[in-house]
Amino acid sequence: MAAALTAPQLIANHRPTLDQALKTIGTRAYWSPHPEHPKAYGEQGSLSPEEGRAAFDALLGTRLDLAQPGTDDWVGTETSPYGPKLGVTYPHPDVEVLLPAMRDGMRAWREAGPEVRAMVCLEILSRISARTHEFAYTVMHTTGQAFMMAFQAGGPHAQDRGLEAVAYAYAEQTRTPDTAEWTKPQGKRDPLKLEKQFTAVPRGISLLIGCNTFPTWNGYPGLFASLATGNAVLVKPHPRAVLPLALTVQVCRDVLAEAGFDANLVALAAERPGEGIAKTLAVHPEVRIIDYTGSSAFGDWLETNAHQAQVHTEKAGVNTVVIESTGNYRGMLANLAFSLSLYSGQMCTTPQNLLIPRAGIATEAGPKSFDQVVADLAAAVDSLVGDDARAAALLGALVNPDVKARLEAAPDLGEVALASREVLHPEFPEAVVRSPLIVKLDATRTDDLAACQQECFGPVSFAVAVDSATDAVELLRHTVRERGAMTVGAYTTSSEVEKAVEEVCLEECAQLSLNLTGGVFVNQTAAFSDFHGSGGNPAANAALCDGAFVANRFRVVEVRREV
Repeated sequence: MAAALTAPQLIANHRPTLDQALKTIGTRAYWSPHPEHPKAYGEQGSLSPEEGRAAFDALLGTRLDLAQPGTDDWVGTETSPYGPKLGVTYPHPDVEVLLPAMRDGMRAWREAGPEVRAMVCLEILSRISARTHEFAYTVMHTTGQAFMMAFQAGGPHAQDRGLEAVAYAYAEQTRTPDTAEWTKPQGKRDPLKLEKQFTAVPRGISLLIGCNTFPTWNGYPGLFASLATGNAVLVKPHPRAVLPLALTVQVCRDVLAEAGFDANLVALAAERPGEGIAKTLAVHPEVRIIDYTGSSAFGDWLETNAHQAQVHTEKAGVNTVVIESTGNYRGMLANLAFSLSLYSGQMCTTPQNLLIPRAGIATEAGPKSFDQVVADLAAAVDSLVGDDARAAALLGALVNPDVKARLEAAPDLGEVALASREVLHPEFPEAVVRSPLIVKLDATRTDDLAACQQECFGPVSFAVAVDSATDAVELLRHTVRERGAMTVGAYTTSSEVEKAVEEVCLEECAQLSLNLTGGVFVNQTAAFSDFHGSGGNPAANAALCDGAFVANRFRVVEVRREV
């Protein structure tokens, strides 16, 4: 049976997009082929907002049959953080049947070569993009993100990260030519001549272990990096956020089959409640690559125990902002208030520790004491989320009971500068929505220092009094070195302080944002330009996305022949 999607068709449709992606990862300029505005969809085959909502509603209470081998049960217990049960069930795998079936298609996938693999991946992303509104609702109702954030972060921004990974994968695989003629002179004798062939060979089956908060944004880089480098990919979603990745698997399987490849190159591994299938899969000898986002405890376990696999982890960190001085006090407060509030602080990039000299800071409006800075920041946050409807659209819902428990325990850690309040969601009264909490701590107190050196994931931040800017910089260094950080921010008008903070971040491998007072926030990054994490501190051993993230997913095998 002829493939419905031929290589020439795929190349004609998607090669220009790949070329632009390759160019942009070299320039680091802004570019995205995926529209951010909901009204940009509804034409040229993409779902309109109404069609996307209807498609999501049609999924509820259904069985998502992916027609993959080895299914021995149907599982699914997802409940939206906004209240409703999703009622979708998914195939549970017999691993010893599914994994061999996944390997069966890898030879043809390897032989297709880097360009065709990249084109197939871009066709997958194109089809996902056309269903962005549908995917947005799946992300919203599994993560608790407010709709607009679920639409952007779960849709175009995630798709950008997937495309970015494909571009890096293509660049790394084509760094070595397919063939070469080698001639070594031998003086008066005939030269030695060899024909050499070089093939990018995949490692094997790649395991993607999804997270609860950003299943597509954090999942797509690893998924597409592995698929584009010739590996089969087994997707193990977080049990509370299966639907977005299950739909992704469905699209992958459809496109692979239409392009003449084995659909089993991508498969789903949903699990029963409490099963912990990730541990079983992670040490399986067929699994040769692992991508993981989640807690440090399990990330450390993977790094320690999954010896047969190349393991990429994004774990917990303690993100810090040094506030020494500013030339735009109101802009600083507004920027920080938004950063602390967005998605109720349930981002791995959200600031937690705000290090402020106890003597206060210099501003364009005159000096501000420590207490004044904290009070003004609390007022800025309160103003931003004081109205319930506006707050719900920014905060979203708490993703799980653990976040709520941490939030409720945090006031006991110090003096409360801004109390968290219950927010009534205007559309979903069952949603658990809470405004941010700000707690004052003192770095000279042992208990306070210990408190701020632990990640408190959720809408909790600590305003930490330090003796001086120098002490703030040293505490920043200690925190990044010992606890890790996905992001670091700093506000200063001093070139000396700026240089000191920058030097710490260079030495400790942490991504730094300086003096953000406008519409760019420390907890947001742009694909093709910004690196998410560095891979150089305890928060993560990989960066999204760079050459190192993809280069070890394949090896180059050489065949030499005498001429």
